[in-house]
Amino acid sequence: MDTYVCTTCGMQYSPSPEPPLRCPICEDERQFIGHAGQQWIPFADLPGRYHNVFFDEGPGLWGIITEPKFAIGQRALLVQAGGRNILWDCVSLLDRDTVDMVRALGGISAIAISHPHYYASMIEWSRVFDAPIYIHADDREWVQRGGPEICFWEGETYSLGDGITLIRVGAHFVGFQVLHWEGAGALLTGDLPQVCADRRWVSFMYSYPNLIPVSASTVRGLVAALEPWSFRKLYGAWRRFTVQSDAKNAVRASAERYLRALGE
Repeated sequence: MDTYVCTTCGMQYSPSPEPPLRCPICEDERQFIGHAGQQWIPFADLPGRYHNVFFDEGPGLWGIITEPKFAIGQRALLVQAGGRNILWDCVSLLDRDTVDMVRALGGISAIAISHPHYYASMIEWSRVFDAPIYIHADDREWVQRGGPEICFWEGETYSLGDGITLIRVGAHFVGFQVLHWEGAGALLTGDLPQVCADRRWVSFMYSYPNLIPVSASTVRGLVAALEPWSFRKLYGAWRRFTVQSDAKNAVRASAERYLRALGE
């Protein structure tokens, strides 16, 4: 049986004789159904239409994107810390060239994903590289292809060792997590806080495609969750969307600007 991938969000579903009838990820108000309706592609057909590109995103940090753009178009990041690699976020395509490149870079010892929009084909990646997946337990309901490879952690922080810590900040999803990399003085955030176009600022949204903001109290809670952590750089979800310096103060200033816009 095939495993089918939603072409709008990139989520891979469990094996089935026919495409699923619906994609709960896209039916949720944070996402959307494409104008042509719900569309699927067999996972095995992706390599014939797409390829992955690796690029240097920063010291000890490789970016991975799929071209032509597929689904949401986010980048995955391969974090090289403490002599091992951690995959942060995920893309749907995993082909032979990608496997060979990742293995040449040292393989993957763990996978951590910010939120359900980037789960993609995480089970495929986990099985190929024999790497556990770390997701916050509060987002368990959004997993569409489960398995023993997934470690659902609870609480507010979870250490992966080598100065890598997952922090639950919520807001975009209840279990939304960011990755703090102590050795690099960096925060990897996926969608939240999301780096703005001028890259001196970040912002905070419940839904990006549907332009639904989060509340003032939610922004304050997120800033408070990050306050104990030191970071100079902040890496968002898109290629080169990085706050290159003084990132913690950028988060504070951006939150103040956001709250002013809400009249708070």
